[in-house]
Amino acid sequence: MALSKQDVFARAARGDLKAPQLIPGFQGNDDGLENRTPIDNSVIGSLGDGGKAEIDAAVKVARVCFEAGTWRKRSPGERKAAMLAWCDLLQEHAEELAALDCIDAGKPIDECENTDIPATIDTLRWYAEAADKVYGRIAPTGPNATGLIVKEPVGVVGAVLPWNFPAQMYAWKVGPALVTGNSVIVKPAELTPLSAVRMTELAREAGIPAEALIVVNGLGEHAGEALGRHMDVDVVSFTGSTDVGRLFLKYSAESNVKQIVLECGGKNPQVVFADADIDAVVSDILNAAFWNMSENCSCGSRLLVANEIKDALLEKLVAGLGDWKLGDPRESGVRLGPMVEGPHFEKVKGFLESAKADGLHAVTGGNVRGDYLSGWYVEPTVYTDVAPHTRLFREEVFGPLLAVTGFASEEEAIRLANDTSYGLAASVYTENVHRAQRVASAIRAGTVSVNGFSEGDITTPFGGYKQSGFGGRDNGLEALDQYQETKTIWYVNRAGK
Repeated sequence: MALSKQDVFARAARGDLKAPQLIPGFQGNDDGLENRTPIDNSVIGSLGDGGKAEIDAAVKVARVCFEAGTWRKRSPGERKAAMLAWCDLLQEHAEELAALDCIDAGKPIDECENTDIPATIDTLRWYAEAADKVYGRIAPTGPNATGLIVKEPVGVVGAVLPWNFPAQMYAWKVGPALVTGNSVIVKPAELTPLSAVRMTELAREAGIPAEALIVVNGLGEHAGEALGRHMDVDVVSFTGSTDVGRLFLKYSAESNVKQIVLECGGKNPQVVFADADIDAVVSDILNAAFWNMSENCSCGSRLLVANEIKDALLEKLVAGLGDWKLGDPRESGVRLGPMVEGPHFEKVKGFLESAKADGLHAVTGGNVRGDYLSGWYVEPTVYTDVAPHTRLFREEVFGPLLAVTGFASEEEAIRLANDTSYGLAASVYTENVHRAQRVASAIRAGTVSVNGFSEGDITTPFGGYKQSGFGGRDNGLEALDQYQETKTIWYVNRAGK
């Protein structure tokens, strides 16, 4: 039975939300860790404290399932039908899933209900529909040979999720990995395990084999490392920080040289030229900078503005932030909740302190709400005249701090935009279509939006350049390639045979 959001919030208040291990035939530690909500730092339940034993058990089950073909050998149409049935169940439980992400991650309930969970279900439906529509090809070889180029599932896939979009990132990885016939082991972020567990339980109800979709909960340094080092895992797809991404590359190199797909951080520029319609772009700029409390890899945390319009745009941005209510994310109308945990709050607070030490001027915000609920609430803050050498310009904050820097020419704007070790996303605002194309082409980033903030949608690939990641792309048909091997079957046509 689906729970209402009030039911979920009531269970959280009782400390009654569990995130067990979902490993067929294995009795692991289902409640070894406390789960606290960032809303008020209260205990809302427990989760499994998985490590090497749990990962070993999960991989063994997943490998047996893959080799036996329990899921892999189902026809594409059968896999599609099971996944569409799953999506129907997810739709029935949409309010419950939204409340789980709200309470677990401190995300505004309005965003969870209206954006995150609908996008999650749409993603899984899209990949389900792709099951019987994507296939191999025949090479143009000539009369004496035939080359069949086929795609095969890679085997056992590890999906390591971030905490900022728990349900959506689950769908981004599980959808393409599962529909192509792999066995998938999901390791949710230990801060936000609830929606991954519930979605997996619903997958089993829909007829997806329990052995083909497994959840192992635990700390990154225990369960995550064990998954990354396991000799019988074929691919690990990771979304999270660049520092942890480096660890997964190390784990691969020191084990079976498994494929690693990384989607990591970003320090993304928004470039506004003097001919932009500043009244029209304010909403997009603020969404890019502050959506999801700026806990977003594609956050537009650097605003590069033509000098002649900088003051006018800043005035409109400050006025627009009046609509961004900071508060308890369980309340409708709230747009900014807490930072996800105490250590992350302290990191963001450290950026406020370093900005002060660098003499930066906040035109709005700059404070924390240490007196409110958990105390992990940070005002949306806009700093102006941020120099390229400062921490705020160079480092990913993952909190609601926007750095504004002026420029005098198109060439300077491009140079500033590319002055980062990251390359995930960017936005360009101009009414000149030729300039838009020049600048979008010149910026080194995986996604560049013009006259709007966007990561694209499920039909378009998403990923980064430089230290924002490599190894594949999420979303689009391109995501299927992460989880498939390409094989050539070569037929030689001998004369008379």
